[in-house]
Amino acid sequence: MIRSEREKMAAGDWYTCLDPELDALRALALNAVHQHNTAPPDVRGNIAPKLRALFGSVGENCRIEALFHCPYGINIHLCDSVYMNAGCTILDTAPVHIGARCLLGPHVQIYTAQHHKDAVKRAAGQEIALPVTINDDVWIGGAAVIMPGVTIGARAIVGSGAVVTKDVAADTVVVGNPARVVSNG
Repeated sequence: MIRSEREKMAAGDWYTCLDPELDALRALALNAVHQHNTAPPDVRGNIAPKLRALFGSVGENCRIEALFHCPYGINIHLCDSVYMNAGCTILDTAPVHIGARCLLGPHVQIYTAQHHKDAVKRAAGQEIALPVTINDDVWIGGAAVIMPGVTIGARAIVGSGAVVTKDVAADTVVVGNPARVVSNG
């Protein structure tokens, strides 16, 4: 049975991002993101209606400041009381789960896609997507980058500008590039 590129992407297999079905999904997301980023604050509310409807799930009392970007939206899952400051980007080619009461500083970036290391395959749009999970009560400082496949444990703190390439244990503070533990508990 031949699988679509979307099915391969969802399964965590290598897929080609240069695909009409994926293009159409990205177009829907672009419209929702545009509405969120350009609506007056009193019209937009905490999350613009099209963006909220696009997300996989959204808990109560979540807020995303403009400007925000995501290519699909359908793979983003927010628990209750998530706050994202201005300029956050979530590249959600795989599921991104953000736990309750998480705070994301300005310009936090969450990546799930990895492009192929082979230049010819990379040029052809080959990539693989690895999920990101951020557990409850995590604080991620401004301009931090969370790389594909990372899980951040509950109550952890990621310092501003950190590049998180490995899982972060609960109740841990990490800083730097690559992020390293500076405090446990």
